[in-house]
Parts: sequence; structure tokens; C-alpha cells
Amino acid sequence: MSIALAIVLSAAAMTMIVGVRYLITSGAFAMATRFRHPGLYAGLDPQIRREIWWSLASAAIYGVPAGVVAWGWQNRGWTQIYTDVSAFPLWYLPVSVLLFLFAHDTWFYWTHRWMHRPKPFRVAHAVHHASRPPTAWAAMAFHPIEALTGAVVIPLLVFAIPIHVAALGLVLTIMTVMGVTNHMGWEVFPRFMWRGPLGAWLITASHHQRHHERYGCNYGLYFRFWDRLCRTDEGLGDFTRDQARAAARRERGNADRRDAGRAD
Repeated sequence: MSIALAIVLSAAAMTMIVGVRYLITSGAFAMATRFRHPGLYAGLDPQIRREIWWSLASAAIYGVPAGVVAWGWQNRGWTQIYTDVSAFPLWYLPVSVLLFLFAHDTWFYWTHRWMHRPKPFRVAHAVHHASRPPTAWAAMAFHPIEALTGAVVIPLLVFAIPIHVAALGLVLTIMTVMGVTNHMGWEVFPRFMWRGPLGAWLITASHHQRHHERYGCNYGLYFRFWDRLCRTDEGLGDFTRDQARAAARRERGNADRRDAGRAD
């Protein structure tokens, strides 16, 4: 098999993995939403279809660099990914995870803040904010330009920071879960994670909800560090308005069905 074909197949496999991971994770949290908050996504079917379309397109953009780097790691020894747990002290395992999360969060904060400048917002980031309110399916609903800014960060970090393959898997799991839960319209995490002292530094759905309400604040992904340092942290939002709108949509839907029944 030629090198070019092998790289193409690796990129295709990674694209499939990213796409399936998105569908499973977002689908699971969307189902949890249906049980926990019935009707919260009522009337949003066209929006959800759009979110899924953009997210699957983003999966291809995320999958290509990941596939190239994965091939290089396995066949050419590229990257700082290691498999022998004894290669570094055990204490380095959690440190490497935190280093990746902080570096990713830093990249996300500044690129996200740039995306809110008028031209980048109009050209690219408006696609993500077209979800009003966002749902569990909106985690990867990005314009290709925005998807590209997100797709390169982890593949670049594995060249710079040593990390065990299992720790990298944990980073990717956290990235996926936080991306979905930050958009699902309600808090899935315990209250201490978003109301207590820990919540003063961690981002969950309540913090990101305020971003989707006001746009010009709360730009972080995992941590509130950069928002607090740069004075763009405007605290926690709440879901009262979105839940009221969902109730109104349900009522309109019920009224339409009653009208249709009388017409029959």
C-alpha cells in the first residue's frame, strides 16, 4: 500500500470515528434531555437537522489532520505520544491532561474571541450562533473556517507536549462531553461544579448559556481563567427564558394539532 493511500485511509477512518462519536454522544445527551426536560427541544427539528449537518461536515475537517497525525505516530514515530506508562513518572499523567486542557482552553478562548469580531462572526461564527437556543446537537455545528481553527489544536499539541495515549483519550473524552453538555440547555453536572468554589473556575452549561445570551462574554471552553483575567466573565446565565420559549412552542404545537383535529 502506498504512503499516500495509507494516509488517506487513516484520515477517512478518523473522520468516521469523529462523526460516530459525535452522533453517539450528542444523541445520548439529547435523549437524556427528553427524559429530564420533556419538550425542551420541541419545535426545533429544522434547527437540529441543520446542527447535525454542520457537525458532520466539521467531523471531516477534524478527522483529516487527526488521521494524518495518527498515521505519522504509528508509522514514523511522529509526535510526543507514548504508550509505555513507565516512560514518565506517574504524577505526570494528570499533569499532562491538565496541560493539554489548559493549552486547548487558551487557544479556544482567543480564537473564539477573534470569531466575535464583526467580519469573522459574519463569515463563519454566525453559523454556530444560528442555534437559538443551542441543543445537544450543536456541539460541532461550525462553519468550516471555525472547524479548522478547532481541528488543528490537539494535533499540534501532541508534537509539543508528551502524553500517554490513554491520557490523550481522556482529553478527547472531556473535550467531547464538555462540548455537548455546554450546549444542551440545562445543567447535567452537580450543583457544586457550577455554583460552589469549584464552579468559579470551571465552565459548564450555565456559564456558556450566558455567552449565547449576550455574545460578547464568557468565551472559554473548560476554565474561566482567561475570562476572569481579561474581564470578559459575566457570570452564570439561567435557562428560564429558553424553558419559557420551549413551553410556548409546545403550546403552539398543541394548538396547531387541536386546530388540525377540528378541521378533520
